[in-house]
Amino acid sequence: MKAVILAGGKGTRLRPYTTVFPKPLMPIGDEPILEIVIKQLKQNGFGEILMAVGHLAELIKAFFNDGNKYDLKIKYYREDMPLGTAGPLAQIKDEIDDNFLMMNGDILTDLNYSQFIKAHKKNDAIATISLKKEIVPIDYGVVELNEKSNIVGYSEKPHIDYLVSMGIYAFNPGIMEFIRPDEYLDIPDLIIKLISEGEKVNGYVYDGYWLDIGRPDDYERANEDLGKVYNQLFRGIE
Repeated sequence: MKAVILAGGKGTRLRPYTTVFPKPLMPIGDEPILEIVIKQLKQNGFGEILMAVGHLAELIKAFFNDGNKYDLKIKYYREDMPLGTAGPLAQIKDEIDDNFLMMNGDILTDLNYSQFIKAHKKNDAIATISLKKEIVPIDYGVVELNEKSNIVGYSEKPHIDYLVSMGIYAFNPGIMEFIRPDEYLDIPDLIIKLISEGEKVNGYVYDGYWLDIGRPDDYERANEDLGKVYNQLFRGIE
């Protein structure tokens, strides 16, 4: 199986950490974030990784090389200009002949990637998005009015539940028909395009551990959590 990893972002929200290091090489414990991901993918049966790189790409290439030390293959595709989160797929079109995984390179999760791909194939969708339920607290009293401005409801500090994208996707090769070479395209816009064209897009709701390491407080939490969740990251892998 093949996995595409997005590792080309500048990590601006993690500055100053990412001034000299690309975000995927930021250490979580004793290992870079991306090394943990690659080890997980290997144990999940992935034999080849196609990595979209850009910012400080040479450091990423020097660290992971051809993937031989992980007993898999790694190929690199450089973005000469920003292509968004979906645009880089056009560069690897000739490499894709089966369903594949695509994910951000800064995610810490115990999601079983092989089970995720199996669910995607079983549902025969062009795309499957991994989803996590997030609870967003509202720190105010929320008032509901009717058309006469009468108060008909009052909730003190309620919360709202959302299903959010985990930044992990499974795609059918047919996805390539919707991506043009050298065109900037983000995943949300691609998904909207697929839905508007009548394509089947599924959601895969997951209730395990997940952390998108996008901000300094996320990075600090990842280091705090690692000792407690490290074994979970490799538990039950097929």
